[in-house]
Amino acid sequence: MLLAILPARMAAQVGDYRNDFSLGGGMGVAFNSIGFTPRVSQGMHVGPMAGVAARYVCEKYYSMICSVVAEVNYTSLGWKENILDSYDQQVINNSTGKPEEYSRTIGYLQVPLFAHLAWGREKSGFNFFFQAGPQFGLMLGESTSTNFSFADANIEARSNKVIAQDTMSVERKFDYGIAGGIGLEYSIPRLGHFLLEGRYYYGLGNIYNASKRDYFGKSNHSTIMIKLTYLTDMFGKK
Repeated sequence: MLLAILPARMAAQVGDYRNDFSLGGGMGVAFNSIGFTPRVSQGMHVGPMAGVAARYVCEKYYSMICSVVAEVNYTSLGWKENILDSYDQQVINNSTGKPEEYSRTIGYLQVPLFAHLAWGREKSGFNFFFQAGPQFGLMLGESTSTNFSFADANIEARSNKVIAQDTMSVERKFDYGIAGGIGLEYSIPRLGHFLLEGRYYYGLGNIYNASKRDYFGKSNHSTIMIKLTYLTDMFGKK
């Protein structure tokens, strides 16, 4: 009888129930590029991100704190072209006499949904966390920044002559992919939680149509984000 009861009691004590809900917001910076096929020479487009965040802590499993996190962020993505010649020098525009520059900014409303796992102190002090899950985005607008006229572009001097993207508007406004990050959280009783995170997003969708009849076979986002988030406890029960 005792041997039958003991495993059941041990199994019931594996996970400690939590019912903690926190709400707050965060901001950071996003470093983005577009995975074009055919390839487009580019550097990182740098833009801001900011939004609201909510976290529900549901269980502590041994030393692992298990939570669900949802965010709604405005994020500035896009790409910035490296317009270089075969000697890796900046291409000079024949009309302006200046190096050619081009960048596209695309504003998104992004909604990531994360499984959040943490190890360390729960209410006071530091813990280390990992989180990952799907992310969805809706394009709100786009803008172009350039210092030359497309009619006067010095295409012949460029080592990468793919230019179709320069005059094409985004065709697919809905974006989706997978995001994940690692970070540190510092909690102060009655004050809240401060989270510093490095995050990566890989887009599974494209910004341009990608059928055999279209120019680009692939045009997905790839984003590195650095984000600082503050959460305050709304209610909790252990």
